[in-house]
Amino acid sequence: MIEAQNLSRRYGDFTAVDGISFSVRDGEILGMLGPNGAGKTTTIRMITGFLPPTSGQVTVAGKDLFESPREARRQVGYLPENVALYPEMRVSEYLAYRARLEGLSRAEARQAIPVAIERCLLGDVRDQIIGTLSKGFRQRVGLATAILHNPRVLVLDEPTVGLDPKQIISIRELIRELGRDHTLLLSTHILPEVELLCGRVVIIDRGKIVAEGTPESLRDSAMGNPAVRVTLKGAPVGAGVTFGEIPGVVGVTLLDGDDREEEEGPHDRSWRLECERGADPREGVFRAAVEKGWVLLELAREQGATMEDIFVRLTTHDTAAAEPRESEAAEAPDEKNEKQEVAS
Repeated sequence: MIEAQNLSRRYGDFTAVDGISFSVRDGEILGMLGPNGAGKTTTIRMITGFLPPTSGQVTVAGKDLFESPREARRQVGYLPENVALYPEMRVSEYLAYRARLEGLSRAEARQAIPVAIERCLLGDVRDQIIGTLSKGFRQRVGLATAILHNPRVLVLDEPTVGLDPKQIISIRELIRELGRDHTLLLSTHILPEVELLCGRVVIIDRGKIVAEGTPESLRDSAMGNPAVRVTLKGAPVGAGVTFGEIPGVVGVTLLDGDDREEEEGPHDRSWRLECERGADPREGVFRAAVEKGWVLLELAREQGATMEDIFVRLTTHDTAAAEPRESEAAEAPDEKNEKQEVAS
């Protein structure tokens, strides 16, 4: 549905986005994840046609965004990070105004506005002045404007930033609902949002894609071999040898105690069993414990890498390494304001 090929955006010597390529499949919710300043918003603005790339190509539903901009942009609904609303207008008035901007006829607008109001749960505030709405409801108005023309693709840039927890839950539920009928590209730096909403993730750092895949595949690639933790009551050190003979176990590490039997006899000990990919030796450990008469105090898989672990590992850099990039950006004062605007 969306194809971005070798997208780059430069401001003098400063490169905000550096030759990234990715796609969003029809019906998919793709999360674009990255720290502040990674290039997410710049990428979003190029994909939605608000910012021309220095180089590269974007197609939406098979239409080149820069050769056929009208046809391509008709397929896109865009919610920017900072929603531009007219605070003096009422919700229904603003939606009617935006419908005209989207090129809807009066008859089309009369049909589209009630649908958008209903889908975004704005019925109770449809006649209220926008300036009196909470931020959560203003986000809903922004989403309603994005779906007015019934686009095939929705591009949402930080849709829950600045909201309180209750508002965040409400907006996430709405995004999940919209994802049933639209292809979604969701830009965020909020990790739970990605795991709750997105089927696939692209992680951007310093203008480049550093990882791509499903949340599950990213966690699997980061965690290495799975492991099981075992704790026995009153067990001898030699129990580790028995665990090492269980199918699927490739390594055994004693986590407490040492390799010598103590004078006072066996005591509680824990082991870490490293396993083959896809192996689960817990049943074998249980059977061995029953046969040996050992008392199991703990038998559990170790928790694998989280999205937070992956995100931090991929986007953490030495401060000294980051300083040249910051000073480089400062060398072009005539572009400073524009860069601040487009950098995510």
